[in-house]
Amino acid sequence: MDHQALKTRHRQERECHHPNLTLRVHRALSWLNRAEQADDIDGRFIFLWIAFNSAYATDIDEQYRLSEQSTFKAFLDKLCALDTANLIENLVWSEFSGSIRALLDNPFVFQSFWDYQNGKISEQQWTERFASGRRAAQQALANRNTPAVLGVLFNRIYTLRNQVMHGGATWNSSVNRDQLRDCSNLLGKLVPVIILLMLDNPETLWGDACYPVIA
Repeated sequence: MDHQALKTRHRQERECHHPNLTLRVHRALSWLNRAEQADDIDGRFIFLWIAFNSAYATDIDEQYRLSEQSTFKAFLDKLCALDTANLIENLVWSEFSGSIRALLDNPFVFQSFWDYQNGKISEQQWTERFASGRRAAQQALANRNTPAVLGVLFNRIYTLRNQVMHGGATWNSSVNRDQLRDCSNLLGKLVPVIILLMLDNPETLWGDACYPVIA
């Protein structure tokens, strides 16, 4: 399901939805549309991440603010629980199992690898963490634990997101094509499914959207 099909459905149903859901979906669709028009992999990845961020981000009082990773992991867990048609599971296990395994084995999307490069931890620490993370991921894969796999996977994607968004990569660089390609392809399939599941479950509490529209 692409942007246009989702947009058509959103227009038909939005008057009956809570304003927070309507705003989230509207914003996510706008960035999905832009991602579909991107003619470079770097831009596509950035626009798809913003679309994902538009769907999950909430405005939480600072005293109780969760880390961003905790927030989107909780969001993904909620989506998996709502996904009675197993749309996410089918993507994970049918279309992207190879790409997911490649990302889980790629040190360049593992934050501890960069912490070691920056002198924050020892080589032994990062290699032990990497091995432990791989074991946990392999166990989740073996058990077909989709929420756990997504949690580990998005930790990796988030590292790539930080690298790109914070200026730690060069546009059209030759050194990060594999991970950008795999992450973009996965987000390109997953983001429309996320929007579809949100439209399918309008009564679910999605939380206040951040930066509300002020007329």
